[in-house]
Amino acid sequence: MSEFRTVGLIGRRGDTRVAPTLLRLCEILHAHGRRVVVETEAPGLEACGAHVERSARETMAGRCDLVIVVGGDGTLLSAARAGSTWGVPILGVNQGRLGFMVDVAPREIDDMLTALFAGEYLREERLLLQARIRGAEREAGPFLAINDVVIRNQAAIRMLEFETWLDDEFISQHRADGFIVSSPTGSTAYALSGGGPVLHPSLEAMALVPICPHTLSDRPIVVGARQTVRIVLRGPAATLAMCTCDGQNSTPLRSGEALEVGAADSRLRLIHPKNYSYFNILRNKLHWGRGPQLNPEAS
Repeated sequence: MSEFRTVGLIGRRGDTRVAPTLLRLCEILHAHGRRVVVETEAPGLEACGAHVERSARETMAGRCDLVIVVGGDGTLLSAARAGSTWGVPILGVNQGRLGFMVDVAPREIDDMLTALFAGEYLREERLLLQARIRGAEREAGPFLAINDVVIRNQAAIRMLEFETWLDDEFISQHRADGFIVSSPTGSTAYALSGGGPVLHPSLEAMALVPICPHTLSDRPIVVGARQTVRIVLRGPAATLAMCTCDGQNSTPLRSGEALEVGAADSRLRLIHPKNYSYFNILRNKLHWGRGPQLNPEAS
């Protein structure tokens, strides 16, 4: 018998397009004799019938052996942060836009679940980031991030002034629109747009990426994840930046305060199809290896 006896279902909130997929998942899971727990805010919950249990997203992982997320990467990020304490594996069904982390198509869920319950799947563990804010008058956190921790000026037309440290070693002073500390998972997200490198998800590393720096030589660097990156905000006392985790949760960072980012104790645990390939994802999503697209009307 499979290890996944109780399965949780989470759908992108407010998106009725995921409801048919959630209903189909309920049917398949019940056919396999699984106990099903559905998020209370899932679209189309009523259609799943009276044979499913209900749970808030924040507590679902504590009741399940597996969580299936239907939506895009943002839904998976939110679900993963909510369930990080329990370390329950997550399977993503892609009904979003890009889908770097949700790699099962809705049409594939029958075959995927049959293979899953037969033990034919891949497990993957990925680094998570943990952030804290420390200052003379307050401390905040810890905050968890799967992709990245970002600071940006609350006043979009002004640059930030800050300094960076790695453990107790000074790195540099910066004037930039902001700064990204990215995990390997997040290296194909905001950090990539900022000129950062792609980090393989098996690496224990973080990418440090300035956002639109004033000095062109202020380039991204890669550091070990077991070290602590400290970003100290400088400038006038009224300077206020925003610290954001995965583009979803924000908290203010004031002049003189330090943002500290390092590896979290918990891990992101993902379930993939047996034929999953990280580089296949990159080729498809980033269009690697494709030649220029010619306009036939121009010839």
